[in-house]
Amino acid sequence: MKLDAVGLGKRFNREWIFRQLSFSFEPGKVYAVVGPNGSGKSTLLRILWGQLPQTTGEVRPTLHGSLVPMSDFYRYVSIATPYMELVEEFTLQEMIAFHFRFKQQQAGTTVDNMISRLELEGAANKVIGNFSSGMRQRLKLGLAFLSDTPFLFLDEPSTNLDEKSTSWYLSMLENVPNRVVIIASNQAHEYPEDAVKLNISAYR
Repeated sequence: MKLDAVGLGKRFNREWIFRQLSFSFEPGKVYAVVGPNGSGKSTLLRILWGQLPQTTGEVRPTLHGSLVPMSDFYRYVSIATPYMELVEEFTLQEMIAFHFRFKQQQAGTTVDNMISRLELEGAANKVIGNFSSGMRQRLKLGLAFLSDTPFLFLDEPSTNLDEKSTSWYLSMLENVPNRVVIIASNQAHEYPEDAVKLNISAYR
């Protein structure tokens, strides 16, 4: 599995956010897309996972040596972002069960042990609409980490997390299996020291 960005560019109206960006993302590594606020980190991730069209260039995901059409790429990705919506009427148990109707969970993962791994045992029957912002973010991250997909995208992953929850996130990140992991962040604590950095500001 591999993800190649080839000559990518994105323009809003007449302003280029970035252009001529070529980069290869390979499994077993963590990539950090870095740059100041407004530099296009989130925009790049949304293009890479297929949510947003690029202005120029191509995104080429491959799996087992075969090119994956972008229209099918969503099947192979897991995403966690602060702006991602959850079904607020569901309880935690219902949200997890609903999510895994569409994504394959990692081997050995069940609704019950996932709640335990999220360290949210006391909220199993709590409605998502009554979750704090930190609990919501932990749930989004947990759903992404524990889905069995080869590509993992995390946008500003520690947003709304307190110190304890940030430590939980980092421990989950340390134990990610052989996946392509791409993190958009301007906070050095959100990615490992040995992460491969892609400074998007270099492509303006």
